[in-house]
Amino acid sequence: MATRKETAAFILDQLGHSDRFSVKSMFGEFALYADGKAVAFICDDQLFVKIMAESASLEARCEKAPAYPGSKDYYLVPEDIIAGDRKLPDVLLRIAQVLPEPKARKRKG
Repeated sequence: MATRKETAAFILDQLGHSDRFSVKSMFGEFALYADGKAVAFICDDQLFVKIMAESASLEARCEKAPAYPGSKDYYLVPEDIIAGDRKLPDVLLRIAQVLPEPKARKRKG
């Protein structure tokens, strides 16, 4: 099932910091970016956050599940946390801080 654009827009709206968060469509789903780095996925209208030391605060409040068939596990963030946890944007920004810079794409030529 593909994620609705409204779901991605809702999640972005809840995160605020519009200059620091963005989404990009990929295969009917979305990647969520913080400061230009992929920190989560929005699949089947659900938010999946990378499991890292920086996201450990989600451990007790989220179940772990694959974002798509064959993927590793992510924190499956319930809607009440997306809508009501003002710390979620900080968690995502902390993840972005420790991720490596994206590799530059080679131009076809």
